Amino acid sequence: LLLFILSVAVFAQKAKKQTLFNGKDLSGWKIYGTEKWYVEDGLLVCESGPDKEYGYLGTEKTFKDFELTLEFKQEADGNSGVFFHSSIEGTKVAGWQVEVAPPGHSTGGIYESYKRGWIIKPDPEKDKALKMGEWNKMKIRVVGNVVTTYLNGTQMINLDDAAIGSISGSIALQIHSGGGIKVSWRKIKIKEL
Repeated sequence: LLLFILSVAVFAQKAKKQTLFNGKDLSGWKIYGTEKWYVEDGLLVCESGPDKEYGYLGTEKTFKDFELTLEFKQEADGNSGVFFHSSIEGTKVAGWQVEVAPPGHSTGGIYESYKRGWIIKPDPEKDKALKMGEWNKMKIRVVGNVVTTYLNGTQMINLDDAAIGSISGSIALQIHSGGGIKVSWRKIKIKEL
């Protein structure tokens, strides 16, 4: 009976949503690169720095199966992304990115850095779910080999890929190279499954 109670308690803890961003500072995160990551008015902001290179903000903790929810607002160019099952050295990231980009650039699709590139893009018709310059709600669900992404309640993609299920890794927000980019983030929460 004690073992049963303990296993239920562990399951309940695992299924509980954790807040990844506390609205005050970057506790639990690590900055990679020279681009700007800061907290302003309770928001997590990424902005191009003088080097105009790639930059990442990764969780110190790693995750395997999860449901991640967050909100983002693209204030300038807005080319960014949410990596999962990722590992980062310098500004080179290995893992899969859920694209966050301006209209017409496949927000919600899956891109694998330094390997296969684009794996799946949403149907172009679904791009109308993106609200440029406004708050957008994104949900990313990863269970085993299957990834499903949602943007403002619209399912963008569903992908079954054995490579994704083979590893775990950190969650990382990206700022793209090129300069002129600014994206705000809030309500970043994860539920381990």
